[in-house]
Amino acid sequence: MRNRVAVISVTSAVVVVGAAVFIQSRRPRGEVKRATADEVKGTGKCVECHREQTAGIVRQWQDSRHAQAGITCFDCHKPRDQAHQLEHKGFQITRFVTSGTCADCHKREYAEFQRSRHAVASWTAVRGNQDFTAAQLAEARKYHPEAIDRPPNPLPILEGSGALEVGCKACHEVGAPNYDSSIGNCTKCHGKHVESVAMARISDTCGSCHMGPDHSQIEIWRESRHGIMFVARREKQNLEYRGDELSANQQDTPTCSTCHFSGMGGVDSTHDVGERLSYYLFAAISEKRPNFEAARKKMRFMCLNCHSQGHVDRFYQQADTTLINTNAQVKKAQDIMEGLYKDGLLTKEPFDEPIEFLAFDLWHYFGRTAKHGAYMGGADFSQWHGNYELQLKLAELRHSADELRNARTRGRAGRPP
Repeated sequence: MRNRVAVISVTSAVVVVGAAVFIQSRRPRGEVKRATADEVKGTGKCVECHREQTAGIVRQWQDSRHAQAGITCFDCHKPRDQAHQLEHKGFQITRFVTSGTCADCHKREYAEFQRSRHAVASWTAVRGNQDFTAAQLAEARKYHPEAIDRPPNPLPILEGSGALEVGCKACHEVGAPNYDSSIGNCTKCHGKHVESVAMARISDTCGSCHMGPDHSQIEIWRESRHGIMFVARREKQNLEYRGDELSANQQDTPTCSTCHFSGMGGVDSTHDVGERLSYYLFAAISEKRPNFEAARKKMRFMCLNCHSQGHVDRFYQQADTTLINTNAQVKKAQDIMEGLYKDGLLTKEPFDEPIEFLAFDLWHYFGRTAKHGAYMGGADFSQWHGNYELQLKLAELRHSADELRNARTRGRAGRPP
């Protein structure tokens, strides 16, 4: 009898243990696998859940300089005001981490960014100035007065809200206003959790916005000797090196960031992307920037880290000549269009007639490409994707203008006296 009871007890225990194992195997991994004491200490318990539910961002944070410096999840995700806080697993956290959060520690970088066209001017190029406060607009006018006070861009309105949300805003929100009165989105270039200097330095990051027919910088860079050399020597580049201490010994082949942001050869690093640009290359008629002399001097110093003085002089002379010639061709197109508007052959409504798209493509695609190609060492983009297309569109524009004038003449001729 005792043996039978013992067998039953053992059998019951096996069943219970088996059921427990089965139940345990069906539980979410986040309930089973717990964070170590060090991990909890380092991240304020956030990692307990997020290492299972969103493991990628935990891994990125663990590899970041923030983690090395002891910056925890809550240091960035703590609420900045009551209106935008969220109760989350017993914690009050912010719904949105803004550039204002970054500015708490990175004051110099934030101030430099605010002077750049990546800030307010980027957002007004799409949405106009309607989303900013008077104080924000007043500050932005100090640096880019010509780009601040304008209405919403008519082209995104024509294309529809879908194109605006997934297209224009996806890039231009780098300068959008935030709820805490800060401006911009640092994570566009640095990533949200890895906060990577290397990510901001590789040209592919810039190319996620600076690409395509209207600003084909990434395609031009890849064609240039800079891009080719970088691919060939990628493993020899120290992309995580501190910006103010960078030299050609750490990075001997340039990415976009090397020339436009990084410090090297006596030039300080900056988050103002226009600090070393001497012309408004994106404009239909490119004119000198207010800081032309200082900007050109800084960029030439960057070039001299790798190139001789004679090479740099020839490069700028050739690029400047291309800019002058391109401006002249675009001016011819502008004169044609102004004549059509003056004579009442076109309505004042933007983009309601085919010739307006033709005139827009002429400068916005091909004029820009010719100039960017010249200043970035992209021969094919300066020539076939730029100047050739520019001449083709100019011929088409003249033909379309003649047809509009001839149509009016024929119409008048057919009227009864």
